[in-house]
Order: sequence, then structure tokens, then C-alpha cells
Amino acid sequence: MSAARPGRDRCAVLLPAPPGTPDTGGRRRTTAVIGGGIAGLAAATALAERGVAVTLYEREHHLGGRVGGWSTRLRDGSTATMSRGFHAFFRQYYNLRGLLRRTDPGMRRLTALPDYPLRHRDGAHDSFRRVPRTPPLSALGFAALSPSLPAREVLRMNPVPALALLDVRVPDLYHRLDDVSAHDFLDSLRFPRAARHLAFEVFSRSFFADPRLLSAAEMVLMFHIYFLGSAEGLLFDVPDEPYPAALWDPLGAHLRSLGADLRTGTSVEHVAPTGDGAFTVATDREETRHDSVVLALDTAGLRALAARSPGLADPAWHERIDRLRTAPAFLVSRLWLDRPVDPGRPGFLGTAGYGPLDNVSVLERWEGEAARWSRRTGGSVVELHAYARPADADRDREAGELAARLGQVYPETRAARVVDERHEWRADCPLFPVGGHGDRPGVRTGTPGLVLAGDLVRVDLPVALMERAATTGFLAANALLSRWGVRGHPLWTVPDRGRSLLLRSLARPSRRGTR
Repeated sequence: MSAARPGRDRCAVLLPAPPGTPDTGGRRRTTAVIGGGIAGLAAATALAERGVAVTLYEREHHLGGRVGGWSTRLRDGSTATMSRGFHAFFRQYYNLRGLLRRTDPGMRRLTALPDYPLRHRDGAHDSFRRVPRTPPLSALGFAALSPSLPAREVLRMNPVPALALLDVRVPDLYHRLDDVSAHDFLDSLRFPRAARHLAFEVFSRSFFADPRLLSAAEMVLMFHIYFLGSAEGLLFDVPDEPYPAALWDPLGAHLRSLGADLRTGTSVEHVAPTGDGAFTVATDREETRHDSVVLALDTAGLRALAARSPGLADPAWHERIDRLRTAPAFLVSRLWLDRPVDPGRPGFLGTAGYGPLDNVSVLERWEGEAARWSRRTGGSVVELHAYARPADADRDREAGELAARLGQVYPETRAARVVDERHEWRADCPLFPVGGHGDRPGVRTGTPGLVLAGDLVRVDLPVALMERAATTGFLAANALLSRWGVRGHPLWTVPDRGRSLLLRSLARPSRRGTR
């Protein structure tokens, strides 16, 4: 990854590459990367580019993890790519974009959506299209333009806890706010109810969690990353083709060109230290030896593999892994309709007040595959998300309600016939519960040669979601490269503290008082 500035924000922070030799110098070093999602792909790429012999194991038959995709045949005989749903590639995702630039230097396979609109059932609308990108003008602009922030309610807000938003520092933020829920923090602000639904809860639901379960520290960190701390703004890009074609197939080819062995459709049964500092990795087919191991699994996968690998790390580490939990389930419904959604509808719309419906995507607005299907049939490809669903929810009923709510949001769809549909019900995203940060495992495990990566991993940097996955993947690779005296990879983050000296000084008394 280049050390050239990765975006428009002049305050972005460079984490220099750990020093060392340019590569392994012909000395054979081997690493098993277990998990082929963003974190595993970042680690595998960073290691392979330094001459490490990488074997990547992925249980699914495709790369990309929770941002992967797979082929499905529709009733009309055509083939489509299904996925677990929409993901926004924000411009603050410096390290993820650095990974993608390996095969797309100009980021031509990402396309910008013109707006990030939010709509409440009571008629309130918000948009980030005209909001300035540079803080604090971003917050002032949003307040001035937002109908959900009337002046009389802004004046009722409690300014003291709001000061925490002005100087976000990691890990200090967790010391102050990790023991408070996002819901209770918003209550302490007396934040206007309508704006809460349309602004703050967008961030909490990005974690697939109810605000009552989510740590306020994580929500405030999100607010810093996307709003008050970064000049990149809240508009985002999306891939112009399904995830495999746009992102992961090219990256897989890049890894193979570096000599990496990508073993998709392969589950790892257990990992064991050898006694001489190496590890054996056992699948249902074979057992192989590696100098080091990167565990880049989701929460359930990591817990299961750790339970089957009692010799890894120490008992305290195993106990921490066992305490990890997943966020509540979510539902993604994709509908192929026989008639188009009104052409004036946005590609993506965040919603509130429509029961379980959290957002609506009209895929042919940006995705080539969906656009080609739409042109051929005259229909639309629509995707609906419902986050933080009850564990005992009736899946068929939930899917039916999502479709009914679509008719409320976009009335022209009520007369549409569903040509085909797919429903993905998943519960495998990490939960960031109140008070959970200190117990979360970090990249280093205490066992030389064994490292963790993924969005579940604790890292004292202002990163979240897909960017946390990519960042921890690079950090895991850097940790291994440093052991071998090989130069690591530079990283970037959004500013690691409030941007304004004046605002930071205003926040200082609040910071002292909440410790």
C-alpha cells in the first residue's frame, strides 16, 4: 500500500510501515490464513507481497466472506449473483480501498451514489448530498438543512454529554463510554426523537444491533469516523458489478499470481502448535504444517475452531474467545419485480418507522448485472434489509412484511408481480455489547506466530466495520512480518482525535469528569 495520501482529508493519519527487509529474501516462510473474507484477504495479500508462501482456507466456495456472492438460477432461466446484501464503501475506508487498489488502481470498479437519503414514515426526510464534508461545517450544515432538527429541540439538548462527540480518542473513548448503551447515551443528550431515528440510529444499526445492546463508545466512534472526525463526508461508493466480479475474483487472481494457494470449499477442523514454534492445520482431507497462522473468522467460526483447538494460546485467551457473541439476526430480501421502480427513486434509501424495514436498494441503479436484467425484462431488482430481528421471528412472516412495507415506501411496487425472490436470514455479525471492549481479543494472541484479524478484533484505531476487517488483516500480517525482520505495510486512518483545538478544549472537562 502506498504512503501517498489516500483521500481528500489532509488530516488523515499515516501509520508508517514497520521497518525491515523488502521481502523474505528467498527464505521460505509459510502462513495459513483461515478465512477468506476481507480480513483474511488483506492478511494474505500483505504476506504474499513480501514473499511469504500463503495458503488460504475458506469454508465457502467463494471469497469475500460476508461481502461475498454466489450464483443462483432464477425462474426465468437467467443466472444472477446473490449476496448477503448492500454494503456502502465509504471514502474513509482507506485500508480497504488500498487492498482493492491492488487490482483496480483507479477505483474504476466502484461507482459513486449521488446521495445518502433517509426517510421517516412521519414524512421527515434527510439527505447528506448538500451537507459540507469538512467538520465542523458538516455538523453545522446537517443541523441547518435537516427538517428533523428544529431549532426549538436543538436548544433543549443537553450540551454536557454532547461534548464527548467533539474529541473522540481511541482507546480513551472506551474508558468513558463503553459502559453506557447507545440508547442511554442518546437519552442523556436529549437528542430530538426524529433526528435520532434518521441520524444516530443509522450508525448503531450498521452494527446489526439494537441501540439498547450496543456500546455507546462504538456508536460515538462511528459518528467520529463518518461525520465529525473526517473530511471525506457521508456519501459513498458501491461496486458496479456483483461483489465477486468487481472485487474478489480479481483479488483472488492477484493472490494466485503471487504464488498463494487459495483453497475455497475447505473447512479447517483444528489447528495445533507443533512444539517447535510451527503449527499444523487439519482439514477433512489433509494435515499441513505452517510457520504461522492467521485466524480471520467470524465470531461463531472463531469460537468453534478455538474449541476444537485447545492447544492454541492459553486458557485465558480461550475464555475470551468463548465469551464473544454475535449480533441479532438480520434479513435480506431480494425481489426481482416484473415492472420498474419509479426512475426518480434513489439507488439506496435508509428508512425509519416502517416496521422492520431499515433500507431499500434498487440495484439496477448501479449494478451492471441487475441493470442488464432490468433492460431485458422491463422490471426492477429490489433489495430490502431488516436488522436486529428477534431470535424467534417467523422468517416467512418477516419477509412478507418487508415486501408489504416496500409498497408503503414505493407505492408503484404494490402492483408488481414478484418474478423471483431470495431471502437470506443470517446471525453472524459481531456484537459490540455494553462493557465488552476490554474483554475483546486483539490482533496478537500471546502465542508467537498466531494472530487474529477481523471486524470482531479489538484495535486501538478509529476504524469500524469493513475497514476494521481490512485494517486488522494488515496489522496481523505486519505482526508476522516483524517477527521475520521483513518490512510491513503502511496504514491510514481518519484523524485519531477531534479536528479542532477549540472543540477539543471544550470537551476536555467532560473527558476528565467521566473517567
